[in-house]
Amino acid sequence: MGDDPSSLPPWRPKVSLLTRGRWAFSYFLVTTLFFTWGFAYGLLDVLNAHFQAVFGITKLQSTMLQVAYFGAYFTVAPFAGILMKRIGYKKGIHLGLTLYSLGAIFFWPSAKFKAYGGFVASTFVSASGLCTLEVAANSYIAVLGSPKYAASRLNFSQGFQGVASFSGPLIAARWFFLGKNATTLDTVQWVYLAVAGLGVALNIMFFFCYLPEITEDALTKEIEDAGLADVNASFWRQYRCIFGFVAQTCYVGAQVTVASFVVNFLVDQGIGISPSRASTLFSYCQMTFTAGRFLTIFVLNFVDPALILTVYATMCSAMCLCVSQLHGKAGVVVLFVLFFFESVCYPCIFTLATKNLGRHTKTGSSAIVMGIGGGAWFPPAQGALADNTTTRHSYLVPFAGYLVMLLYAAGLVIDQTVKGGFRFRNVDEIAERRAATAYPEALPYDVNTNEKERSSEKGSEELVERVR
Repeated sequence: MGDDPSSLPPWRPKVSLLTRGRWAFSYFLVTTLFFTWGFAYGLLDVLNAHFQAVFGITKLQSTMLQVAYFGAYFTVAPFAGILMKRIGYKKGIHLGLTLYSLGAIFFWPSAKFKAYGGFVASTFVSASGLCTLEVAANSYIAVLGSPKYAASRLNFSQGFQGVASFSGPLIAARWFFLGKNATTLDTVQWVYLAVAGLGVALNIMFFFCYLPEITEDALTKEIEDAGLADVNASFWRQYRCIFGFVAQTCYVGAQVTVASFVVNFLVDQGIGISPSRASTLFSYCQMTFTAGRFLTIFVLNFVDPALILTVYATMCSAMCLCVSQLHGKAGVVVLFVLFFFESVCYPCIFTLATKNLGRHTKTGSSAIVMGIGGGAWFPPAQGALADNTTTRHSYLVPFAGYLVMLLYAAGLVIDQTVKGGFRFRNVDEIAERRAATAYPEALPYDVNTNEKERSSEKGSEELVERVR
């Protein structure tokens, strides 16, 4: 997935001129950031149930943590995208890690004085940093190499977010819900102090490490030369990205609500699951989610991401509907299946929505990250429904979000089919288009004239399809 300069075709831009060693190092370094917000997110979900016990609040009131966390994404992401255009990826990462560490440190006085409002405010500060990191890291991983493997690269990196996300519930099961810790906040402050230390360590590491900047000018030149998009068009005409924002908002909202009420759902199933056991099972759900990400990496290298997203969105919708209706062990089993099919939805939406944006790459990335703000809207709706009916029936709320994602994915497949025929395998559109114009001698001969077809616009498109 890295590029050796000596093997690059002449039409590839200088942005790709990285040795495999430098590419691997840059990729590894940015991938470490995914662990940070995966860990924070994993802890956040189990804090809902813990705070219900400590502060004596309702399920709806406990979702203020999700409102603060994902509300930061909705409000800060646009500014993070603008800032990234001015200062670049590396400085944006430094800023994100600084805010992330400050927010974690503020958990200490909040726990010391048992201030629920302080936890909500600290969560907003920390999430503002994570939002900035996501704008930088997601878009950097997506453009760091061939567009063909963008979804696979991002899915692999986000797999480490999954590893961190199940670590949080495991810690909570051992330190939040057992003995006197079930009704105190003593362990919470120590855990988040360690989180702050992790943020500071990563910040120092990035300061001393080389991270090559990828400019939007180079990306625009590549797309313009390939003739794949109108690079001069307004951002508001990038419909794949605009509708991707809607799909991402609804998907993340659905994913967050599914996870936020897992502990309550498992306890309410009537099969003798305690809060501590439920937290452990939740970590197993996150392991299933992570396994799904790593298992699908190979498939994403060969199968069209839009097609994969359609299949997974269909399964998410069906499984979530079953969760809302099935009681007992059957509901628990289906919940695990749902976590598996959630696994690749975010990276697929992100890479599909930000593909071939050129000079709009960072703006588009911030818009898709802004879609994570959907996690602030859905939990209160599910919490209200859970308080008035049952936790199980409240899973109809995320079901609606998965349906919107399914419409987006199916729409992309239909659009691709109309424009160029049904596509099953994954292709590098830029590589094929540029190869068709830069190396005409490699194109097939016309069987009737025994001459190479001329390079008219229509003829070139037909030749590209034949090469495919």
